[in-house]
Amino acid sequence: MKRQYAERMSEELKSAATPAPLIKAVNRAQMCFRTVEVERLVDADHPSRLLWEIIGKLDLSRYYAGVKSNEEEGGRPGWPPQLLITMWVYAYSVGIGAAREIERRCEYDPAFWWLTGMEKVNHHTLSDFRMEKKEELDELFAQVLGAASAEGFISLEQVTLDGTKIKANASGKSFHREKTLREHLEKAREVVKQLEAEGEAEEKRRAAAEEKARKKVERLEQALAELKELREGKGREEEKQETRVSSSDPEARVMKQNEGGFAPSYNVQITTDTQHGLIVDVEVTQAGNDFQQLIPAVERVEERFGQAPGQVLVDSGYISRENVEEIAGRKVDLLGSLADDKSKKGERDKDRYPSSMFVYHAEQDHYVCPAGKILSYEGRQSKDGMQQFKYKAKGKDCRSCPLKMQCCPENKKHGRSVTRSEESPAMIAFRAKMVTDAAQAEYRKRGAVAEFRNLWIKTKLGLRQFHVRGLEKVGCETLWACLTHNLQHWIRLRRQKVALAAAV
Repeated sequence: MKRQYAERMSEELKSAATPAPLIKAVNRAQMCFRTVEVERLVDADHPSRLLWEIIGKLDLSRYYAGVKSNEEEGGRPGWPPQLLITMWVYAYSVGIGAAREIERRCEYDPAFWWLTGMEKVNHHTLSDFRMEKKEELDELFAQVLGAASAEGFISLEQVTLDGTKIKANASGKSFHREKTLREHLEKAREVVKQLEAEGEAEEKRRAAAEEKARKKVERLEQALAELKELREGKGREEEKQETRVSSSDPEARVMKQNEGGFAPSYNVQITTDTQHGLIVDVEVTQAGNDFQQLIPAVERVEERFGQAPGQVLVDSGYISRENVEEIAGRKVDLLGSLADDKSKKGERDKDRYPSSMFVYHAEQDHYVCPAGKILSYEGRQSKDGMQQFKYKAKGKDCRSCPLKMQCCPENKKHGRSVTRSEESPAMIAFRAKMVTDAAQAEYRKRGAVAEFRNLWIKTKLGLRQFHVRGLEKVGCETLWACLTHNLQHWIRLRRQKVALAAAV
C-alpha cells in the first residue's frame, strides 16, 4: 500500500515539474570590436581627470626642455611630460609603484586608457622618467607647495617632524662580510670576461647578459666601498670584521622596524604643516636614529620657504640637549617628549649609596657624605650638553670608613666621587615649558598629523617597500609619493573651500 502511494506521488510530481529555464552561455573564446568614446571612460570628477587638470596648470617647462626630438632636427615624438607625471601620480594614488604594472594597466584599465588615449606606454619609458628627473621633480614639488601656500593652505606656524622606516629592495640574506663580497666580485668579473670573449652569435642575448653582469660588478664594488666607510666608524677590530653590507643595495642599512624585528631599510624624514596636513619637506637618510635629523630638517624648510617654522613638534627620538640648545638659538619653539635620562644613573648606583644621599653645600662648594666626610671640588667637564662638576673624597677617609662596603666597595685606592650637573638655560626653559598644560595640549596634535602621513604613504600609496635601489633613487621615489599625497590633499582642500564658499 505504501509503495503504491509513493509511486503515485512521484508520477504527480513529474507531471507538475516546470520546464527547464533557458540560460545564455558566456562565450569568452571570441574577439570583439566595438566603438569606445574615450572621453566618457572616466567621470568628470574621477581622480585621473582631476590630477591631469591640476598638473596641467603647473609650470612644466623644465620637463619639456629635456625632450630631445624637435621640429628642426626631427626624431620620434616623445610622450608629453604632463601625461607621464599624471600617470605616475595616479598610479601611486591607487597603490601601484611598478612601471611594468602601469604598462599592463594601459591594456585594460579605463583610467589609464583615458590618460593615454588608448595607447600603451612602455615600462622602460616610465621607469627612466621616474628616476632621471630628480631636479625637475623637486621643483614640481616646490611649485605645489608654493601654490598651496598662496591659497592659504600652508602657514608654517606649526609643523611636525617624524621618521618612518621603509624597507629597502634587498633581502636580509644579501648582507655579507668583506671576504664573501670579494669572492662574489671575482666571480662576477669572470662572467664579464667570458661574455666579452664570446663571438657575435646571439649578439642581443649576449649584450643583455653582459650589461647585467657589469651592473652586478658595480654593485659589489660599491658594497666594498660602503663596507670601508662603515668600518671607519667602528671601534674594536672584532666589530670591524663583523660589519656586513648588502650586495643587492649597498646603501641600505639594517634598521629596527615599527612592527618589530630588523630589516634592510631607509629612514624617511617627513615634515608636515599642521594647519592642513600638507607635507612641506621630505628627506631619506641611512641613519637608524632620528636625533641627528632635527636641525637639517629645519634648515631645509627655511631654505625652501625663506622662513623657519614657528614651532616644531617631535617625539622623544629627536630630543637631546644639543638639539634643544641649537633650536633655541634659531628662535624656533620646540615641543617634544622628554625621555627619562635618570634611569642609567640609577642602574649604576644600585649597588652603592646613590648621589642623592650626599648633601651639597653651595657656600663651601663641597659635598658631605653619609659618614660626615668632605668631598672637595675636583674639576668640571662638558658632557651631553651639560656642565658636570666632580667632587671627590680623600682616599684615607674612605678606607677607614665603616660605611665603605655600602658606599664604594669597588674603590681600592681612590675615595668616593659624585657629580653635580647643571642644565643649560635653554634646557631648563624646555623642561619647564613641557610640564605646562598649554604645551601638552599642542604636543598632542603631533600623532594625528605626523603619524597619519606615515600611515597614508605606506597603506594608501602602498610604499611599504621601495621599488628601486640606492639612496638617490630611493629619495626620488619618496618624493613621488609625497607629491602624490600633496596633490590628492590639495584637490580635497580646494573642494572643501569651494563648498564652504558656496554654503556661505
